[in-house]
Amino acid sequence: MTREQIIAAIDDEIGRLQQVKKLLQSAGGHSLAGVSSAKAAPKRILSPEARQRIAAAQKRRWAKQRKEVAAASPKK
Repeated sequence: MTREQIIAAIDDEIGRLQQVKKLLQSAGGHSLAGVSSAKAAPKRILSPEARQRIAAAQKRRWAKQRKEVAAASPKK
C-alpha cells in the first residue's frame, strides 16, 4: 500500500467511527450495557413442603454417594 492509500483507509475508518459516535450520542445518553431484549423471569417461590422434598432427595443422593465411595475404598 502506498502512503496515500493508507491515509485514505484511515480517513474512511475515522468517518465510520464518527458515525458510530453520533449514533451513540443520539441514543439520549443512555447506556446500552444494561439493556436486554427480554425481561428477567420472576423469582420462583417454593412451598415449605417442596423444600422438604428437595432436601430429602438431596440427602438420599448424598447417602448413596457416601455408600458407593465407602464400598469402593478398601478398608485397612
